Amino acid sequence: MSYFAAVLARSDELWRAVEVNLDDCESIDDLVEVTRDVSGDVRLLVVEQDDEYAVLARVDRGNEPRVFLSDGHAADAYPIAALVADELDEIGEDVLVGDEDAPPAHDSAPFGDAGLAEDLGTAAGELLDLCAREGTLPIDLIAAVCEKAGCSDAFEALRV
Repeated sequence: MSYFAAVLARSDELWRAVEVNLDDCESIDDLVEVTRDVSGDVRLLVVEQDDEYAVLARVDRGNEPRVFLSDGHAADAYPIAALVADELDEIGEDVLVGDEDAPPAHDSAPFGDAGLAEDLGTAAGELLDLCAREGTLPIDLIAAVCEKAGCSDAFEALRV
């Protein structure tokens, strides 16, 4: 299962994008540390995997990290989504109630801090609408956030 992960960092109104490796990450703290390794006043970690989910993690200087997962159901099959879902402690109940052998199942709704990109131009309601819109892929969600934030050129240059 391949994923795409990058940190978009802004310093003095200039954005840059750096692809990052999350293979050794076992917690949100690890994701935050990878993000903090990229210098900038504003840092946004973006993760997309197999057209199934997106993670946005905002790690600004001096502020607490904020994390958003576009589809909680992805936590059932993808380790990065699972660590985000488990640590945010907002996962749903087991779908197969009463079956002790059933694997954990997560609600498909997005969760976390949907307002993490409001000051970058994407309101919480707009981010949630993108998650719910039929046919919108996780990479489309990330591209829309990047466009509003003004970092789409840096993001697209990295993806080429």
